[in-house]
Amino acid sequence: MNYSKAMIDLISEARRRATSEDKPSIKLANPDVLTELNRIYHGSSDTVLKAIIKETFYLAGDRWPDKLLEEVEEDEQAKGPRYITKVYRGQTQLIEVAPEGSMTNKPKTARIYRGQAIA
Repeated sequence: MNYSKAMIDLISEARRRATSEDKPSIKLANPDVLTELNRIYHGSSDTVLKAIIKETFYLAGDRWPDKLLEEVEEDEQAKGPRYITKVYRGQTQLIEVAPEGSMTNKPKTARIYRGQAIA
């Protein structure tokens, strides 16, 4: 999606007003930034933040303003990937975060010491 100057300014202002746990997901490099803003819109009680997000969705056009009317479901959030930004040697990277439950499904690998499997 191509962002206009007004949309970039509104997304930046929304990032400033969002809570600290929501800030990493509000990046222009994030391909799902509008989906994240929709989730924040329904979870926030800040009226100014809601107005900023609503204006952003109207500028985005297409089907985005209609998405504000419907409530975001928890299952929809869980199946979509979440992103965080990491800075390594001055370069900012957008990294997908694995869901919390994905680590428990992994089988334990056998440890090998000098060619022998150990407990």
